[in-house]
Amino acid sequence: MKKASILMMIGSVLVLGLFQFPMWNIMLGAPQYPEPLGMNIHIDGIRGMSEFDIQNIDGLNHYIGMKTLPKPEEMWEFTVFPIVVGAMAGLGILIGLLGYLGKLSYGWFLGWLVLMSILGALGMYDFNLWMTDYGTDLDPNAIMKLQNPDGTPMNYKPPLIGHKKLLNFDAYSYPRLGGYLLFLGMALTGVAFLVGKKAKN
Repeated sequence: MKKASILMMIGSVLVLGLFQFPMWNIMLGAPQYPEPLGMNIHIDGIRGMSEFDIQNIDGLNHYIGMKTLPKPEEMWEFTVFPIVVGAMAGLGILIGLLGYLGKLSYGWFLGWLVLMSILGALGMYDFNLWMTDYGTDLDPNAIMKLQNPDGTPMNYKPPLIGHKKLLNFDAYSYPRLGGYLLFLGMALTGVAFLVGKKAKN
């Protein structure tokens, strides 16, 4: 059980990597940009990969009527996410410590993993809703009004994950180091549950 508890604590500590590293990245590449434009999505805000990336992305988006990228104070998520992540990491460490001391069973490890999975799924759902609004709620007075072949307004929503062609831009959306640390931490807590279960059998 002690080995399982140590894995539980390590997994929970890895989640704290979200405070240091971005969890997601969206990259925009086009022939007129030798260096792609990119934005890293952290739990407390959006930052450009290079100094002027956010400014340049907002400038391009202005022509097609997209909103400017939100500042941390403009989205409640950037206030709530750090609290949730910190609380879940702290709870996971506490559960692991109590398991190490023999105060809790390995079943608590699975409970933490299930709760973290639900919160993560809700976070991804919310992120996708934001991108849908960002890419479809366009200013009707925009300089450029582009339409699909069927006459409907063009959708500029970036992909949740993977690649999508947006006009002459190639948009790529993938996890970054913070996201991978989160996934690894959750996987370790799953292993901790299995190790703890095996130790009791």
